[in-house]
Amino acid sequence: MAGEGSVAADEAGDVVARLKRRMIEDALPLWSTAGWDAASGGFIDRLHRDGTADSAAPRRAFVQARQIYCYAKAAQMGWYPEGRAIALKGLEHMLARAKSPDGKPGYVHRLTPEGTVLDGKRDAYDHSFILLALSTAYALDKDAQIRTEIDALLAFIDGHLRSPHGGVHESLPVSMPRRQNPHMHLFEAMIACFDATHDLSFQNRAGEFFALFLANFYDKQKRVLGEYFEEDWSRIEPVSVEPGHQAEWVWLLKGFERITGCPTGRFRGELMQAAMRSFDTVSGCLIDEADTEGNIRRHSRRLWPQTEIAKAWIAQAESGEAGAADEARAALVRLERHYLSHPVRGGWYDQFDREGKSLVDTIPASSFYHVLCAVTEAEQVLA
Repeated sequence: MAGEGSVAADEAGDVVARLKRRMIEDALPLWSTAGWDAASGGFIDRLHRDGTADSAAPRRAFVQARQIYCYAKAAQMGWYPEGRAIALKGLEHMLARAKSPDGKPGYVHRLTPEGTVLDGKRDAYDHSFILLALSTAYALDKDAQIRTEIDALLAFIDGHLRSPHGGVHESLPVSMPRRQNPHMHLFEAMIACFDATHDLSFQNRAGEFFALFLANFYDKQKRVLGEYFEEDWSRIEPVSVEPGHQAEWVWLLKGFERITGCPTGRFRGELMQAAMRSFDTVSGCLIDEADTEGNIRRHSRRLWPQTEIAKAWIAQAESGEAGAADEARAALVRLERHYLSHPVRGGWYDQFDREGKSLVDTIPASSFYHVLCAVTEAEQVLA
């Protein structure tokens, strides 16, 4: 790749240390101060482009969960000791406001800044991140109350979200189309639950989502992961292919292999090929959507696919693939160069069009999970 997409060796050499420092010195302090609502409690959903809180923005349950994950993970890594208290404060607020405020089981979808219910639907994607947050918080202290919340959430998923066709409903009330995305993140949460508890039942639960991947999400002929499905898991045509999700599954499959011993190398290799077919030739960054042949359907490029391709290369490097570590560092440099070089320290750009113009005027909190996870993975494997 030429131009802005090319990465010099000296730039890539210390990128992991630079990004770790950016997390510790800039992002973690920013999102626990400007990103925390000192008046009503809870994490702010987004900042204005000058780094001040958008206090009027509704609070999405999955964003609360992602921020809890970030601070618990930073504490677990030893990066940010105060992260433990911040994570637990966020968890206490989420349980108090989002869990069953209407008397029904499960967590509501959106709240007002003051904590009243804006949207009471039970969303599968939200619940996957709440489970991830609970498991990451549990890993800190093995707190029995948090384990009780994990078990209660699993009981809700089993008793209310399960679909007779396999997997989970998108939400309650039930909606269409079905998506692989909530299942992908439940797969992630089950792996995290196993890591936190060493309870073998989570291997089995993760195995259910791996089986769904093999049977329904992944097209073995075209070697791509689809996004949208009918109730019976038949594919909705034309098939949408998101390069970022191809990459995200590479990392998750490596995690599944780690906890179960089940070999996933073939699928990881094929998914990497699918992900790398569709990128912006100027910046070298992954684009948002393609078709099954790799033709670009949406030239815009969000932040999160860049973290996921970095994590995918990190997973391949961990498996010993030649050149994967260099590819991972190059992906991290592009993330740093195009998305994290924001005038607000600890902020980021969320999405660009094909000309490189920013499409999102705010700094969304939801991206922190992606960035922090990529940097923690990089430190554990590449540093």
